[in-house]
Formats: sequence, C-alpha cells, structure tokens
Amino acid sequence: MKKVVKYTAYVLVGIIIIIAGLLTFVKTALPNVGDAEDITIPATDEMVARGKYLANNVMVCMDCHSTRDWSKFSGLLTEGTLGKGGERFDQKLGMPGVIYSKNITPTGISRYTDGELFRLITTGITKEGRAMFPLMPYLYYGRMDREDIYSVMAYVRSLEPITNNVPDSKLDFPMNFIINTIPQKANLQKRPEPTELIAYGAYLVNAAACEECHTQVDKGQIIKEFSFGGGREFQMPDGSVVRSMNITPHQTGIGSWTEEMFVKRFTMYADSSYVPPSVAPGEFNSMMPWTMYGKMKEEDLKAIYAYLKTVKPIENTVERFTPALKN
Repeated sequence: MKKVVKYTAYVLVGIIIIIAGLLTFVKTALPNVGDAEDITIPATDEMVARGKYLANNVMVCMDCHSTRDWSKFSGLLTEGTLGKGGERFDQKLGMPGVIYSKNITPTGISRYTDGELFRLITTGITKEGRAMFPLMPYLYYGRMDREDIYSVMAYVRSLEPITNNVPDSKLDFPMNFIINTIPQKANLQKRPEPTELIAYGAYLVNAAACEECHTQVDKGQIIKEFSFGGGREFQMPDGSVVRSMNITPHQTGIGSWTEEMFVKRFTMYADSSYVPPSVAPGEFNSMMPWTMYGKMKEEDLKAIYAYLKTVKPIENTVERFTPALKN
C-alpha cells in the first residue's frame, strides 16, 4: 500500500513538473515569429489615400480604435476620436480578460519603427515581443498584400496626433498563457486584380475579417464548418445581445439576394440624406459599422458578393436580437 502511495506521489510530482515546464516554455519561448524587418515606408499621397480607404471602409481599423456612440444606430464614430484608442472590451462582452484598443495616432505609435509596426499588424507581436489578443484580426491581416499593409501604416502615421494614455490589457488565466501560442508568421498574399472577381472578393472578405464575425465560435475559436453562417453573439453595452447575419448563399442567408440588393444594403448608409437614427437602451442596434462599410467602392462590394455566392450554403435562421433582461 505504501508503495502505491509512493508511486502515485511520484507520478503527481512528475505531472506537475511537466505542466510547469510547458507553461514556462509557452511563457518564455513563445511567441516566435521572427525579428522585425528593417524597412522604411515611403508615405506617398497615393499610399495614404489607399490606407485611409482600407482603414476606414474595408479593414475598419477605426471601428475599434475610436470611440463609438452607441446612442446611434451601428455605433457611429464620435468626432475627434479617430484612432485614439481606449475602447474597453471585457468579460461582460465575452472577452477572456480586460482588453483596451491602443492609440494608433502618431502619439501612440511613434515609438515603433516601420518594421516593428508591420510585424505588429501582420503577426500581433508588439515592439517588446508580447503577443496581442486577436481582437485585432492580425491573423487575417497577415494574409494581405504587403503594399496594402504599408498603405495602412502610412495612413495611421498621418492621423492627427491625440494624447490618450491607454491602460494595459490584462488577460485571465489560462488565456494569459494561451495567448503566446496564437501569433504566427505572416503569409502575405498578392492582391488579385479586380477583374479576377471571385479571387478579388475573397481577398477583400479576408481583409474585412467577415468570417470572424459571421461565424459561430466555440471557446473563442470560430467553427470552420459554420463559416459565414452567422449567429455569433455580441453583447451590446446595454446588455442586449445582437447576432451576426447568415451571409452564405442559403435561403436563410443571402441566397435570394441579387447583386443590386447586396450593394444597396451597404450604400444606403453612405447616402447624403441618411441620418443615423437614435437608439434607446434595449432597442435593436448593430455591431456592424454600416456607415463605414457603406462607403466601400461598389466594385469592391460586387466582388465580395460574387465571392460569398461561392461559399458553402448553410441553413441557419438567425434570431438577430435579444433585449437585455430587465431587473
């Protein structure tokens, strides 16, 4: 009996040593995506214009890195906050900790070299070598065209500097260890020509990270077999829950939508006569920054539509909104 207890104790100690070793390795040896490149980006007017379009209307970086007014439909950006960061994403919103968007105006990123900023956007690794939580979808940005990332960098460096000291993000256990296993080396892709309609649409869908929001998740990971099928839940500031649309070509998604219907669904928010309606707490709102995506080029929207019509149709009737429970 004593031998059994003795051997059991040895096994338990061995398991503890192995676990401790693994945690130490994950915490100290990872992430490992390589050193930042030694590059200098020539910020031409053309690059800044391209970066402005991508950051505001395709990748919508400014969606998370500015202040959104949730008293307006789709969380209209608050004037004067472009790129200042400081938006809080915490456990109430389903996050594994408290995460703050960073200040990406020149005040916030001036300490980064171009190579370090490029590595940050495409791999999620900070100047100090820390892994960022992929609330910023760097796993998607790492599959973009190098020149497009350069353009975004040129644009954010041209923003009006705003002083805003953003708190450090703090992840809960075990995500504070798991986070180091998420970053991976960038796999940059050449942007297809707009004439390659479906391939170009796929590129834009990746840049906009549509799959990330329009796919249900399990423990924070998207469920690939349900890609674009909608139903991912997002908790609004008032406690209501909004769910993403099914954007597959099934009848419960956009199967009956024509190209014209799809394009107009976006461009209606860019019409000069459109005024975002006020939304009271408990009323339906949308996480989707429609007024930002609404200014996407029509040819880009058409390409996105063409690509989405090729994805696997998924039957999923989504209940779009559940109001917060009243106390």
